[in-house]
Amino acid sequence: MPIDYSTAAGQVRLLIPDTNETYPLLTDEQVDAFLGIEGGTVKRAAAAALESIATNEALVSKVIKSQDLSTDGAKVSAELRARARELRRQADEDDATTAGELQIVDFVDPFTRSRCL
Repeated sequence: MPIDYSTAAGQVRLLIPDTNETYPLLTDEQVDAFLGIEGGTVKRAAAAALESIATNEALVSKVIKSQDLSTDGAKVSAELRARARELRRQADEDDATTAGELQIVDFVDPFTRSRCL
């Protein structure tokens, strides 16, 4: 099934990036769990997912050298954590932008029960 990038889960997948539909890094349940943990905030959920992937990468890959091939899980993990920090910074910036919004609400005078314009 194709990833629906208009959904919060699809947007998390796009940000981390986990867009291989045949072999995803995370299950749908895991993506939904990160969204739940982070209060539905896409960028914060993506940051949490990246941190989880980074931890797994550091634990599993470590530094491996074999013949002409080498991997460095610590470096990959550091890059993933840096991306997670940037997403959290962006989420903080988004929160600050929306926190100062002015909301207009109807006021009903408690004595006359009529609207004040």
